[in-house]
Amino acid sequence: MSRERKQVPLRLDPAVHDALARWAADELRSLNAQIEMLLRRALDDTGRMPKEAGVIPRRGRPPAQRA
Repeated sequence: MSRERKQVPLRLDPAVHDALARWAADELRSLNAQIEMLLRRALDDTGRMPKEAGVIPRRGRPPAQRA
Protein backbone atom coordinates (compact mmCIF):
# COMPACT_ATOMS: atom_id res chain seq x y z
CA MET A 1 0.00 0.00 0.00
CA SER A 2 1.48 3.33 -1.07
CA ARG A 3 0.74 6.38 1.04
CA GLU A 4 1.20 9.84 -0.38
CA ARG A 5 3.99 11.71 1.36
CA LYS A 6 3.26 15.15 2.83
CA GLN A 7 5.13 18.21 1.62
CA VAL A 8 6.08 20.85 4.18
CA PRO A 9 7.71 24.19 3.42
CA LEU A 10 10.57 24.70 5.86
CA ARG A 11 12.46 27.89 6.61
CA LEU A 12 15.97 27.38 7.95
CA ASP A 13 18.79 29.66 8.94
CA PRO A 14 21.29 29.50 6.06
CA ALA A 15 24.07 28.25 8.36
CA VAL A 16 21.83 25.46 9.67
CA HIS A 17 20.85 24.55 6.11
CA ASP A 18 24.49 24.38 5.04
CA ALA A 19 25.45 22.24 8.06
CA LEU A 20 22.56 19.83 7.39
CA ALA A 21 23.45 19.65 3.69
CA ARG A 22 27.08 18.77 4.52
CA TRP A 23 25.95 16.15 7.03
CA ALA A 24 23.53 14.65 4.49
CA ALA A 25 26.28 14.51 1.85
CA ASP A 26 28.64 12.81 4.34
CA GLU A 27 26.00 10.10 4.87
CA LEU A 28 25.06 9.87 1.17
CA ARG A 29 21.52 11.12 1.79
CA SER A 30 19.49 13.92 0.31
CA LEU A 31 18.88 16.90 2.55
CA ASN A 32 15.20 15.93 2.73
CA ALA A 33 16.03 12.35 3.77
CA GLN A 34 18.48 13.64 6.40
CA ILE A 35 15.86 15.94 7.93
CA GLU A 36 13.27 13.15 7.98
CA MET A 37 15.78 10.76 9.58
CA LEU A 38 16.54 13.32 12.30
CA LEU A 39 12.86 14.02 12.95
CA ARG A 40 12.11 10.29 13.17
CA ARG A 41 15.05 9.77 15.54
CA ALA A 42 13.78 12.59 17.78
CA LEU A 43 10.24 11.14 17.77
CA ASP A 44 11.58 7.68 18.59
CA ASP A 45 13.90 8.96 21.34
CA THR A 46 11.02 10.76 23.06
CA GLY A 47 8.53 7.93 22.67
CA ARG A 48 6.37 9.94 20.27
CA MET A 49 6.81 7.87 17.08
CA PRO A 50 3.32 6.92 15.89
CA LYS A 51 2.81 3.16 15.53
CA GLU A 52 1.21 3.67 12.13
CA ALA A 53 4.23 5.56 10.74
CA GLY A 54 5.57 3.77 7.69
CA VAL A 55 9.21 3.06 7.04
CA ILE A 56 11.27 5.52 5.03
CA PRO A 57 11.09 4.33 1.41
CA ARG A 58 14.38 3.12 -0.02
CA ARG A 59 15.54 5.20 -2.93
CA GLY A 60 18.52 5.18 -5.21
CA ARG A 61 20.28 2.43 -7.07
CA PRO A 62 19.03 -1.12 -6.46
CA PRO A 63 21.52 -3.62 -5.01
CA ALA A 64 23.87 -5.24 -7.53
CA GLN A 65 22.91 -8.71 -8.72
CA ARG A 66 25.55 -11.32 -7.94
CA ALA A 67 26.27 -13.97 -10.52
